[in-house]
Amino acid sequence: MGLPPREFEFTLPKGWLDGAGNVHQTGVMRLATARDELIMQRDRRCQDNPIYGDLVMLSRVIVQLGNVADPTPEQLENLFTQDLNYLRAFYNQVNQQESAHVPTQCPQCQHQFDVELALSGES
Repeated sequence: MGLPPREFEFTLPKGWLDGAGNVHQTGVMRLATARDELIMQRDRRCQDNPIYGDLVMLSRVIVQLGNVADPTPEQLENLFTQDLNYLRAFYNQVNQQESAHVPTQCPQCQHQFDVELALSGES
């Protein structure tokens, strides 16, 4: 049984480290709604620091991160930069149906290259 067509699985390049030291690498993101945009625009943290809007929006659309349901912006503040960039690109691909390329690095040889994200269910 797969995910509904409005939800998409992802795997973070590095993984989010929670306060207990557990690494969460897989998750599920849903499509964004107009309501998500409105809530983000009304959030004072976003008004004071527009870059914080990414964390607020991601916290709205990520329904699962490891075993954490609905992570908060404060939790997402602890994402590694590579994972945040990955989630931004994945969000854009899911919501705009465009191809997205994410810079990554081979853990063995350190070779850097781009990976094209594919939505769940696509070949």
